[in-house]
Amino acid sequence: MTERAPLTERGYTRAPWELRWQGLDVDQLQRTESTFALSNGHIGMRGTLEEAEPRGLPGTYLNGFYEEHELPYAEAGYGYPEAGQTVVNVTDGKIIRLLVEDEPLDMRYGHATDHFRVLDFRSGTLRRETEWTSPTGRRVRVRTERLVSFTQRAVAAVRYEVEPLDGELQLVAQSDLLANEPIDPESGDPRVAAALEAPLVGEYLKAEDYRAVLVHRTRRSGLRMAAAMDHQIDTADGLRTDIAVEDDLARLTIAVDVPLGQTLRITKYLAYGWSQQRSIPAVRAQVDAALAGALQTGWDGLLAEQRRFLDQFWASADVEIDGDPELQQAVRFALFHVLQAGARGESRAIPGKGLTGPGYDGHAFWDTETFVLQLLTYTLPDAARDALRWRHTTVDTARARARQLGLRGAAFPWRSINGAECSAYWPAGTAAFHVNADIADAVVRYLDATGDIEFERQCGTELLTETARLWLSLGHHDPHGGFRIDGVTGPDEYSAVVDNNVYTNLMAQRNLRAAADSCERQPDIAETLGVNHIEVAGWREAARKMRVPYDDLLRVHPQSERFTEHATWDFANTPATSYPLLLNYPYFDLYRKQVVKQADLVLAMHLRGDVFSLEQKRRNFAYYESLTVRDSSLSAATQSVLASECGHLELAYDYFAEAVLTDLHDLHLNVRNGLHMASLAGSWLAIVAGFGGLRDHPGTLSFQPRLPPVPQRIAFRLCYRGSQFSVEINRDSATYVLVTGKPLEITHYGEPVTVADEPTTLPLAPAEHHERPSQPAGRAPVRRQPQHDTTWHTRTARPATPAHDPASVAPHP
Repeated sequence: MTERAPLTERGYTRAPWELRWQGLDVDQLQRTESTFALSNGHIGMRGTLEEAEPRGLPGTYLNGFYEEHELPYAEAGYGYPEAGQTVVNVTDGKIIRLLVEDEPLDMRYGHATDHFRVLDFRSGTLRRETEWTSPTGRRVRVRTERLVSFTQRAVAAVRYEVEPLDGELQLVAQSDLLANEPIDPESGDPRVAAALEAPLVGEYLKAEDYRAVLVHRTRRSGLRMAAAMDHQIDTADGLRTDIAVEDDLARLTIAVDVPLGQTLRITKYLAYGWSQQRSIPAVRAQVDAALAGALQTGWDGLLAEQRRFLDQFWASADVEIDGDPELQQAVRFALFHVLQAGARGESRAIPGKGLTGPGYDGHAFWDTETFVLQLLTYTLPDAARDALRWRHTTVDTARARARQLGLRGAAFPWRSINGAECSAYWPAGTAAFHVNADIADAVVRYLDATGDIEFERQCGTELLTETARLWLSLGHHDPHGGFRIDGVTGPDEYSAVVDNNVYTNLMAQRNLRAAADSCERQPDIAETLGVNHIEVAGWREAARKMRVPYDDLLRVHPQSERFTEHATWDFANTPATSYPLLLNYPYFDLYRKQVVKQADLVLAMHLRGDVFSLEQKRRNFAYYESLTVRDSSLSAATQSVLASECGHLELAYDYFAEAVLTDLHDLHLNVRNGLHMASLAGSWLAIVAGFGGLRDHPGTLSFQPRLPPVPQRIAFRLCYRGSQFSVEINRDSATYVLVTGKPLEITHYGEPVTVADEPTTLPLAPAEHHERPSQPAGRAPVRRQPQHDTTWHTRTARPATPAHDPASVAPHP
């Protein structure tokens, strides 16, 4: 055996429109398989090498395709969910193995003189080039490119090229469809491991010429899927092929002698489909039709369609940061992956990890509505609409869950794939009712931003009505004239089952008012839902009387009632190795102390900033900075937004860097399980809502732009009411200009502005200087400095903490 010689440069290389990894580091494969994942919201493919080995964690996913398993309970309780759901690694079609004169191309052996991979944000493809010398001394150059189509939803494709470098070579390629790919279980729960041990049962197989199809179903959930492949082969004469198929494997074998100066080129087309109800012939027909469309379009056509789609996206969504090339690359990386998570979901959920890995079991959380849909609403509103349509398809399940809990309306799940609650952690799965208000908030934002009356009539009014009904049955009018919502868990999971969580109450207040407004706009829809004027009046009264606790002594808002009376956590004597706290301390101790896992009251000041004065925001922000440990990837972006508003621009930029680099620097040491979509979307919020000062509280857009110290210029684009416009922030001024559509009315520091074809340039408010608030010992973000080198490796923005995989029990980080 010849050992692979080390490549001198390993790591990401900085470039504005791509993510390039130079060299091969086997220990980093699991990490780069997530960052190099391709998806369109329907199909997701991790960035494993085409040869399948070496590998970290292989994965191909179909949005909404899952297997069920029992949930673990030490003690059962009424209302506990009975079944968990876990995303399934479906049939892998990326695999093209190569043998060079009988030697398998395996990067762990032989000698690689050059190797790099590039995720291109503009072409929407993953490219790779390798120069490899086999253990017997034969040299080849391998070039590959793959895509998951944004325009042909069921289609993916791989271009695989092999060129001899030292004379004629005998090459053999094996192109596979492989089901039930063996994977080491990630979860410590044996129920999950058992569910994912060969989860697919073969139902149909066929192979002829260069084409094959496999149909499988899951054992417990009963979902059926089909995967199909077809090929185009360009090479010298003397080609020999053979195709074989069995239950879990279809393989096309290609053998040919390739002279020096010529190339073996294989184009592999893949199609995927699944259904809960359709028959074997139906799902097979679906993938056959998708393959026919892909072959008709051809490889060059698929590339051209992909580029046109992305050109349109970047025209409406790009963010420019002058003076910090690392964060310029990172923010486009973030935008690209959020696009991939939601572009073609089409009435499916957007999981917390997108389709980049099996983390969180593939579940969707409230992260989608609160973080991801803000970005999509203002950049790709059709995708935001589709995600909200998925919530609407689950409203009957949410109604049933509410009835099970003795409530009216709908109780939407804290974590789910198909709409049923599947969290065994009851303080969240049962008590985190804020999910309802988060959904309502996303509905209101989408309606305000688009004026989509059809969506309101088909979905929006019902979602707002059923979420509002829950608050009236969950809360109550107290003898002191207030409306209380007791016994709930807010966004901060280190404070559970509390009374009058400020975030929950304020978001419920908006929910109640929005439901009343929508029912009055759509009286016929309201009538079909059984809403009358008495119910609407009840919503408005509860909203008017909503309890919002305030600590007169400390002059801050407690996160929940009496929170500021709790003992403070002993941060000074908590070692760095004890974070995240939930893995090292008992929950009862966390629940009774002032310690915050993730932004909660601070998030309320962003989303309901209309009910706080600026002075209140500043006092609240400073108070909660000293308590927030950020054991969650959801926190840094929100803290960045409020730090900007409160005048702490350096701190805001530090938090923005942490949010946008969470995955590229693997700050939580769990990127192997997939990317953090909420943090990626949150980094956009840090730019647009933080430095741009965007607020949409009354249904109109207002801006209070401000520029942090490092970049020389920040610019971004937004969609609103069918128009696109850009905002450019320089040291002393901001410029607004219409890109397409009709002129828009906005405000700049409260003053009305018409955004039209001619640029409007207005001064920034004078910068205010405030003392930088302190964080818990060891939990401050690293001070951000501009980076000018071109190659970088893993950096940690704060002390690294052990990976937190919630499996089916623990809360959501």
